[in-house]
Amino acid sequence: MRLGDHVVYSPRAWAEIGPHVFPMEKYEGVYRRLVEEDGLQNALRPEPSPREELLRVHTAAYLDDLDGGVHTWRTAASELPLSVEIADFFRLACGGTTLAARTALERGWAVHLGGGFHHAFEERAEGFCYLNDLAVAARAMQAEGSAARVAVVDLDVHQGNGTAAIFRGDPTVYTFSVHQEDNYPVKEPGDRDIGLVSYDHRRPGSPWVEDALYHEILESAMPEVLDASRPDLVLYQAGADPYRYDQLGGFRLTLEGLERRDEIVFAACRGRGIPVATTLGGGYAAAVEDTIAIHLTTVRAARRVLGEAA
Repeated sequence: MRLGDHVVYSPRAWAEIGPHVFPMEKYEGVYRRLVEEDGLQNALRPEPSPREELLRVHTAAYLDDLDGGVHTWRTAASELPLSVEIADFFRLACGGTTLAARTALERGWAVHLGGGFHHAFEERAEGFCYLNDLAVAARAMQAEGSAARVAVVDLDVHQGNGTAAIFRGDPTVYTFSVHQEDNYPVKEPGDRDIGLVSYDHRRPGSPWVEDALYHEILESAMPEVLDASRPDLVLYQAGADPYRYDQLGGFRLTLEGLERRDEIVFAACRGRGIPVATTLGGGYAAAVEDTIAIHLTTVRAARRVLGEAA
């Protein structure tokens, strides 16, 4: 099995955003270490999603604002600057996750070294997200006829509120999230939401969200989610920000705990023969090397667990 047949990456996955908590350099960092340490060669190179693919998710008015770099209520909620380069970055992210989804359906699994911009809504930006690549990929696979039903398993520390809102009331796309309830963003109801409080100060002795508690919850929920959604494809948002030293999260998962989290997701999908396309979502550790290490363990866990079944 060639790792390059399952990893999606573009050297164009970068945009100038100035001093920022978002570690744009992590994408190349993960790629370089996979090349140097895991023998990655000839990763799959995505192209930006064309407008017709984006229009399956986002409104024309919003895409016009984004393409023109226009500051309106639709673009103003973003916490990133707006430029042609940044708009191109997000279109490429959508293309990358779509390619990962298509590859997973063909080969059993794929990881996009990017994507996971789950706060973008149909008609507006939010957080660090201008376009919702998870939603674009799900709709593309449905339009191509390769996946009638899709499940989004979102294990970022922040709820994927944009994804939940986009697919609300749609029985063909099931959204599942385990997130920090007492944190950004304003929550949108998904199909299955498990909101955990980082620490309940009203209840002395209440547990922090650490490895054991998180794993117990996830191991119980994953079979139920897959049985309820019956997906042809899982889009897995493997956020790095449940990490104990993340600057924007309040969970206390370790590096080993995050690796086990990934194994739980991949094993549950493998047991049911469900293809998995993974995005490397949020991660804002004070040391960017920690974020890169977390993403590396996700890729390696996918290769180890899903590669055996491919």
